[in-house]
Amino acid sequence: MSDQKDVTARRGTNLPAMADFNQSVILDAIRRSATGLSRVELVTSTGLSPQTISNITRRLLDSGFIEEAGKAGTGPGKPRTMLRLNPGGRYALGVHVDPTVVTFVMLDLTGSVVRRSSFPTPAVMDPTLIIERIVEALEQLIDDSGVPRERIGGVGIAAPGPIDNVLGTVVDPPHLIGWHRVPLRDALQSGVGLPSILDKDVTASAIAEMWAGGESGLGSFAFFYLGTGIGVGLVMHDEVVRGSSGNAGEVGHIVTDPAGPKCLCGLRGCIAVTCTPQALVQEAERLGVLDDAWGANDTRTVDSRFTELCAAAEAGNATAIEIVERSAVRMSKAVAIIANLLDVDRVVLGGPFWARLSGHYLRRIPELLEELRATRSIHRISVAGSTVGEDVGAIGAACLVLDRALAPNPRALLLS
Repeated sequence: MSDQKDVTARRGTNLPAMADFNQSVILDAIRRSATGLSRVELVTSTGLSPQTISNITRRLLDSGFIEEAGKAGTGPGKPRTMLRLNPGGRYALGVHVDPTVVTFVMLDLTGSVVRRSSFPTPAVMDPTLIIERIVEALEQLIDDSGVPRERIGGVGIAAPGPIDNVLGTVVDPPHLIGWHRVPLRDALQSGVGLPSILDKDVTASAIAEMWAGGESGLGSFAFFYLGTGIGVGLVMHDEVVRGSSGNAGEVGHIVTDPAGPKCLCGLRGCIAVTCTPQALVQEAERLGVLDDAWGANDTRTVDSRFTELCAAAEAGNATAIEIVERSAVRMSKAVAIIANLLDVDRVVLGGPFWARLSGHYLRRIPELLEELRATRSIHRISVAGSTVGEDVGAIGAACLVLDRALAPNPRALLLS
């Protein structure tokens, strides 16, 4: 038998009208297996008939989605032909529009990065000009890859929330000044000529963890995204939780320090003013770890000065260490609230600012979380850093395309 991950298997249906859904069920089963599956194993894992498996796998082989991967067999009878995803069968593009940097990736069908590029987000955030640059960068990425355009399944876009997932618009993100109901999805679809999908960056990051994060991307987990802002991507029983408008995971106004600075929302000590990189930089300036930058708070300056703060902590500066450790304590309270609310199996932390904090956070948050958890006497919860890397937003954006193509969507079974 092949080595399959311990996940909830999707079951297919033998009704002829459900061919597309069944194809996704089969692709998903093959994707989740580390070594591939035989047709006999697909019958067992999906509940589909041998004839349905035979017909669909033949079609998937002809279209290049899957390939034969040799023979395997440990029991009586002849060895069985193993099936696995064909990496070059399809590709997906991903773009992460971050207030600091715009990142692009191309993934193959297995979720591996085959091409990457980026450019700094312009200080003048004119949506029209930035979209033009994004289209140019995507076209350049396609040309540089040498991949035929017909093998590219689409463009996934990860952007800071809020978003309107029906209209495909970005709706006034706090750090993208002037982006009022920008039709980003349709603009890129028209500009590049490929189907496009828009989602929140924190949701896309959670999907990246599902696709490329190994064991940490299975089951039920909360992905804490540490970027210019902080948000949470939610997955329950291997299904992404988006909320009624696609904006689940907004945690910026969870109070982690009632005596902390006043937030624009009127409360004190919200995540937005105690745990974000800008908040920590401002704290470091106030306490003398960093020279006062005279109010400079653009995202690139914050990024640079945050690096200085973390370097000072690594070098043993006592005040810098105190600032970072205090942020870990505050973050653990937010993590505990989400973990208690949703009863997840694990917490994953990642994003562009994660690597600079990981040593302190992984040392402090697990023990603090254990003290605050309501179910600590019932089950353990793991805390881990993402293995996807700083490009998790862009990788997650491309995974939106792969997820739509390969993962079974029960809504496809609803009759209009």
